[in-house]
Amino acid sequence: MIHSREHYLNLFAVSEELPRKIIAEALRSGGSWADLYFENTTYTSLMLRDGEVTSGGSHLDFGVGIRVLSGEKTGYAYTESTLEKDLKEAARTAGAIAVSAVSSDIPTPCAFRGEPNPAADRYPVQKHWRTTPATELKEVLEKLEKAIRRREQRVVKVIGSLACQVTDVLMYNSLGELKYDTRPMGSLSATVIFSDGGKVENKTASRSFRTGAEMLSDSLVEELAEEAVRNLDARFAAIRPKGGKMSVVMGAGASGILLHEAIGHAFEADFIRKGQSIFTGRMGELICDSAINVIDDATIKGNRGSLNYDDEGVPGQRTMMVTEGRLTSFLHDRISAAHFGVRPTGNGRRESFRYPPIPRMRATYMESGPARAEDIIAEVSAGVYVDEFSNGQVKIGEGDFTFYVKSGYLIENGRLTAPIKDINIIGNGPQALAGIRAVGNDARIDNGTWICGKEQSVPVSCGIPTVLVDSLTVGGE
Repeated sequence: MIHSREHYLNLFAVSEELPRKIIAEALRSGGSWADLYFENTTYTSLMLRDGEVTSGGSHLDFGVGIRVLSGEKTGYAYTESTLEKDLKEAARTAGAIAVSAVSSDIPTPCAFRGEPNPAADRYPVQKHWRTTPATELKEVLEKLEKAIRRREQRVVKVIGSLACQVTDVLMYNSLGELKYDTRPMGSLSATVIFSDGGKVENKTASRSFRTGAEMLSDSLVEELAEEAVRNLDARFAAIRPKGGKMSVVMGAGASGILLHEAIGHAFEADFIRKGQSIFTGRMGELICDSAINVIDDATIKGNRGSLNYDDEGVPGQRTMMVTEGRLTSFLHDRISAAHFGVRPTGNGRRESFRYPPIPRMRATYMESGPARAEDIIAEVSAGVYVDEFSNGQVKIGEGDFTFYVKSGYLIENGRLTAPIKDINIIGNGPQALAGIRAVGNDARIDNGTWICGKEQSVPVSCGIPTVLVDSLTVGGE
């Protein structure tokens, strides 16, 4: 949602002149750049256990973050007040931190003129979260539990969660840019525990969108319930296969988390600027098959990772990181973009006003290729098919990763056979990207409740088509 300029100035109780005065105070110590990030966030959450909504709450987060740059040195301070005296004190603190040490020069970040345009809003809202009664939210969780139990008799426990937040943002910087935005977010999830013959399994299904409460439809409830019980027999029958190096087919959708972790972080330009990424110095190189295109995107309407503006006031955009196999862009905030002499890509993000922005992903995915999923599987004489991951670890500098696989199947003579579980997939991000030898025509973005943690937590999404990686290490028996 994008309201009028006056709406945001009134919300934060600031005049047109006050941001300019605070910027001047922030730069008084000698900084070269300063920006302000005003935030007003309301959170509401409800939890269902044992058939009843037993907990919930709402709270408000309100404050202003002030950043000052002096060369590559950053000073940051925040206040939970928008009174002029408190803003000036925080501005002086940030300015003093920024100029407290000698730092190399960095060019002034580039400007993005123009007013926010409501007609181009990427998250329009039909039903506002802030005015939706808690009783309606409670009913959705109760419907979800009933829909799950109606489908499956082996349910032991359903834990349902519904969370929503709305964030109002006002941003101003020393170039005189004023940007503003209201960001909704709704998340619905269910974790289900099943029992059969003494065996216990669990499954989580979730959806999250930047929309209003209109997302809480009966069709969404039924979709989540169906996903929560899908392939349950296979889960109870799953084995732990023998390990070793083998071909791995990654299923469309949620397997994109491997793309996010093993490759995406290494494209974030703060790691590039510091020489910590394995992709440092490789701009323009052919790094994988020419059928591969990898995108980080803020423009998908209603998507969890989308943004009208990033947290530095840079317009959200669609960034081609890999184009026909070549590395064509890193993910830049204003600082890294100024360092490299390129335009920011709209990836400056922060958890809240208490944190400075850093380069972060948004919706990261691989585009479809030419192959059918069934033909990709048919190519593999011996390997595994995996479609659900958790608990990944990545070393940015080396590119090495480990992921725990929650579900999948053996592939034998081009066919899916025994269901598998409790394995690790181990590999190297650049090598895995270069080792993709087939790309499916079924690219899909997973709309789960993905959170990316990199010093701070931000909402993201990910996706991928079915792909065949020539050789990865599978940790099994």
